[in-house]
Amino acid sequence: MVARDEVESTASLLAKVGAGDEEARARLVVRYRTLLRRWAHGRVPPRARALIDTDDVVQVTLIRALEKAERFEPRHEGAFLAYLRTILLNEIRAALRRVDRGPELGPLPAGLEDRHPSPLAEAIGAEAIDSYERALATLTDEQQQAVVLRVEMGFTYQQVAEAMGSPSMDAARMLVARALARLSEKMVEHAQ
Repeated sequence: MVARDEVESTASLLAKVGAGDEEARARLVVRYRTLLRRWAHGRVPPRARALIDTDDVVQVTLIRALEKAERFEPRHEGAFLAYLRTILLNEIRAALRRVDRGPELGPLPAGLEDRHPSPLAEAIGAEAIDSYERALATLTDEQQQAVVLRVEMGFTYQQVAEAMGSPSMDAARMLVARALARLSEKMVEHAQ
């Protein structure tokens, strides 16, 4: 039997949330919390990790997005995920500004630091993340989403196709390949 959550589209859940359906709100939170947590992991710089909790940032992101659910208009498949990603980045930036205004913090005691790089940092190296973000911003919305789903969230090509409404797994693979080629070109331009 197929689970109800798999069949129900994000757009229909958003419409129900806008109408006050708390069950739909809970299903959206469950659907996106793990993805956002995975994406946010490692995005908070080491200097701020003692004061910024990834789960808190993800929770605030979901709360802010769902507060405005009745006004959100999904223009394409995956628009809500892109919206969540934007809110999450803004929340991390706001938290960093608060940390920067606070008192100077010393290093964490040995053994408490998270020494595991994020999946993105493992893939391209921590020093290239800024270049990656700048290059990613130059891609179309569709290309950005394809890259984020495949590289940052670890989706299979089939999952990318389903999330983006692509006609096939091969179409999603081609979209990702073209987007990564363009991303690579832009990263090289930024490095020069």
